Amino acid sequence: KSIRSDSCFSRQNSGFCFCLLQLKVVAINENLDLVHQNHVLFDSELPEFRTQGGVHVQADKLTVTSPVLMWVKALDLILDKMKDAGFDFSSVRALSGSGQQHGSVYWKKGAGQVLKQLDPGRPLHKLLEDCFTLEDSPVWMDSSTSEQCSSLESAVGGAQNLTNITGSRAYERFTGNQIAKIQQSNPEKYSETERISLVSSFGASLFRGDYAAVDYSDGSGMNLMDIFSKKWAQPCLEATAPHLEAKLGAPLVSTAVLGEVSSYYVTRYGFSPDCKVVAFTGDNPGSLAGMRLREGDIAVCPPTIRFTPEPWRRGLETLVADCYKNGSFTRERIRNERAGGSWDTFSRALNATPVGNDGNLGIYFDTLEITPSAVGVYRVNEQDQTVEGFPGEVEIRALVEGQFLAKRVHAEKLGYKIMPGTQILATGGASSNTDILQVLSDVFNAPVYTIDVANSACLGCAYRAAHGLVAGRGVPFSEVVCNAPEPKLAVKPTLGASKVVLLFRLFKSEQTGRCSDVTV
Repeated sequence: KSIRSDSCFSRQNSGFCFCLLQLKVVAINENLDLVHQNHVLFDSELPEFRTQGGVHVQADKLTVTSPVLMWVKALDLILDKMKDAGFDFSSVRALSGSGQQHGSVYWKKGAGQVLKQLDPGRPLHKLLEDCFTLEDSPVWMDSSTSEQCSSLESAVGGAQNLTNITGSRAYERFTGNQIAKIQQSNPEKYSETERISLVSSFGASLFRGDYAAVDYSDGSGMNLMDIFSKKWAQPCLEATAPHLEAKLGAPLVSTAVLGEVSSYYVTRYGFSPDCKVVAFTGDNPGSLAGMRLREGDIAVCPPTIRFTPEPWRRGLETLVADCYKNGSFTRERIRNERAGGSWDTFSRALNATPVGNDGNLGIYFDTLEITPSAVGVYRVNEQDQTVEGFPGEVEIRALVEGQFLAKRVHAEKLGYKIMPGTQILATGGASSNTDILQVLSDVFNAPVYTIDVANSACLGCAYRAAHGLVAGRGVPFSEVVCNAPEPKLAVKPTLGASKVVLLFRLFKSEQTGRCSDVTV
């Protein structure tokens, strides 16, 4: 009752996600039913930016960026698509969103004033084309900041001390280290920067018409925030770049209502002037909100796996999230090489090979992986011998089993244990391929469920938008989403699929030749 008294059936909440490959949106009504979804694919619908997989990979293979204006133009395009589809913007009472984590945007001096005076007669990307000191934003796939990571850890007394403060050792993709690299390599551009946003707070800034604060959740993945005080950690700021605190602004709680949507959207698209903008967050916590993870569950949303470790290992944390680079892109490469570019052929190959692949195992790191820090392709046959290649069908199963085996072993090292009632919640592109889900189920020895839409981060942020309207009254998130659709069972573990045998095969690979370099 505390929720529904504020709404009527026609009122909606929307969630946007500035993802790696696309910009997505979903809208839900007060009953949490999906009423609209849309997307813009960066590579195919915005070809002028010449991205591959939504990014530019530089010659060093370590530096990975995305064009800022591509994201802005995608917002223009998706709102136009919604308008053409007859979407009623005036019915949206709140919106929120998410962005790929660890990406950063650098606003030029004076850009804040431009945001406040947007001309509704012109598209957003034209209005903001001169507002960024860096045309290309570093994103989570970037691995070029090893020097800055070492420097940060040294400055605060070592990796463990940094972990004690920020929750993580220094990672190359984390925003603080990216900022340090930019300040050191291009101090003039850094000096010209008025504000630094994460991709999430950048998206919120576009809708708010003003700089939006970084939320606590996304801010905790920067190597800059004290996770206990929820303020920027001064030793980290000082070790990163000068005058950084002023450029970041103060972080704020993830349920905060930032204010009303910019008048630009009211005039240009017909949004209600009362429509609230709730703080945007990272795509991982956005997906978590959409999937409503319970203790013991696993959420797989490429390129991330999330799980809750057993209580005695959990301490102050209730969720572990690990990102991996070599997921869908690597599967697509093997599909192209071994299945003629056909997912149907790829699936038939999985079905034609036995669980366990007769002892053949592959580990495929096309680009420098995050966990573990390794690169290269490694194969071990049934005789524990390293080999240069497998037959097509064997290669395909080796790839998929190897990807999920690595994730399970790493999760268990961090304290995860399968327990009675454990379920795997899958979303993202791979969630539509039942044969891949079957391998996931077999490796983790647990049933796999899917949600009705693959856009879990968008859906979660639509839920978060609804929650933002009542969070100030103490209404818990669980009450807001209590009537949300339940996940649907996709597959169960294959009878006789032995988790012990599968994990033993991964252990064998760690003892064999080159594979000892990629122990997970």
